[in-house]
Amino acid sequence: MIAPARKVGRKFQNPVETKVGGLSMIPKVLKLYLSNKDERVPRSPLGPFSTDTRIYQRPPESGLRVTWMGHSSFLIEIDGVRLLADPLWDERASPASWLGPKRFFAPPLRLEDLPPLDTVLISHDHYDHLGKETIRKLAGMKATRWVTSLGVARRLQSFGVAADRIVELDWTQSMTVTSLNGNGVTITALPARHFSGRGFHDRFETLWSSFVFKGDRHNVYFGADSGVWDGFSEIAQQYGPFDLTMLEVGAYNELW
Repeated sequence: MIAPARKVGRKFQNPVETKVGGLSMIPKVLKLYLSNKDERVPRSPLGPFSTDTRIYQRPPESGLRVTWMGHSSFLIEIDGVRLLADPLWDERASPASWLGPKRFFAPPLRLEDLPPLDTVLISHDHYDHLGKETIRKLAGMKATRWVTSLGVARRLQSFGVAADRIVELDWTQSMTVTSLNGNGVTITALPARHFSGRGFHDRFETLWSSFVFKGDRHNVYFGADSGVWDGFSEIAQQYGPFDLTMLEVGAYNELW
């Protein structure tokens, strides 16, 4: 049964029992990292990739168009509404500008060249989904509304987003975003099997979510970050069928 999020003390709980590694995991991961023979960095530079901004001068003929901006960042045009999901234009997904996972290629579109947005959506507060510099720039440029999971608003406010522009959603809660042209899309937050936090001491203190975007003609599921769990079937049965499903379940090592 899909239900609102549950907390124990200050910490949100996963929809199914899930263990997340702590400091004891670091030596195991480090050993794998040092002994791993797989290719971790492209042998040849990737890109550059570019998106022709002229395509946004006309709405998609089908009513649905998605532009992938790299990693989990998507520009979603659905039935007359534009949503930007988990924008990350930062060079690194890290608290430091000189350390941490670095982009393999530049985004295909500059932030300044994005078309007008109706909403920016943040699924959770991990560095690879919520980039500080990206949020700071967007806060002064684009979206009229920000939608996110419970507890993440304070992060956005600290990066310059006005409190009255932010809506936080619990699992199963919905809100409708309306464009200047009067088109509407209902956004529903749903469970995901993951965790949150931007350090070792604040894990689980904000919520993480997946989302359904439902317009007049189309229905889209954005899984954000989630491990595999049976709830995907329940979500499909209760909120589907979907015209497009975006999932990034790639954690197959037994340590994950």
